[in-house]
Amino acid sequence: MATARGTSPALLILMLILTGASCRSGMGGQSPVVQPGAPGQESRTITPAQSAAAPRHNAADIKFMQGMIHHHAQALDMTALLATRTNREDMKKLALRIELSQEDEITMMREWLASRGADVPGEHAHHAPGAPLMPGMLTDEHMARLAAAKGVEFDRLFLEYMIKHHEGALVMVKELFSTSGAGQEAEIFAFASDVDADQLIEIRRMGVMLKELQK
Repeated sequence: MATARGTSPALLILMLILTGASCRSGMGGQSPVVQPGAPGQESRTITPAQSAAAPRHNAADIKFMQGMIHHHAQALDMTALLATRTNREDMKKLALRIELSQEDEITMMREWLASRGADVPGEHAHHAPGAPLMPGMLTDEHMARLAAAKGVEFDRLFLEYMIKHHEGALVMVKELFSTSGAGQEAEIFAFASDVDADQLIEIRRMGVMLKELQK
């Protein structure tokens, strides 16, 4: 800000205060709000008015996030078995992609729930008696069968089960968006949409790998 010569320090301070007040008045005297992005997306700055008008989460959104934490946690149980039961590099790369993406998403979902005062499932909550079995999740018998397999048999079972597991996640997303008022908050909409797109791509990739095993 240019000032004329001879401007007193007191007058300069007053001018700075008035300038700051003028800038704040354009936003109703309130600071902008930083809206976190979904995994892989940047945060964005919105005005307080936009924040107040944005769709809010509901009970179905909470249930979806809690259930998806259980769902992702079992996928990590499955990939943990792979390290000692396969010699295929393509299987190991697949498992690493699943681990990295779903660990990151679990962290995001836990933070999302905590910031909204909702119950956050513990790390091993999906193993607790009576824990919900979300669409596509394996039963204890299926997990035991997978753990007992090795080599090509393990690879085949892993791919079959993980395809089924991913398809269950697509069902969960569909149920979310078909529930009135659910999936409308920007962050959960972006996350659920990413889950749908990413897991569909992985289903197709695993389908190709499974066909190669069956040749």
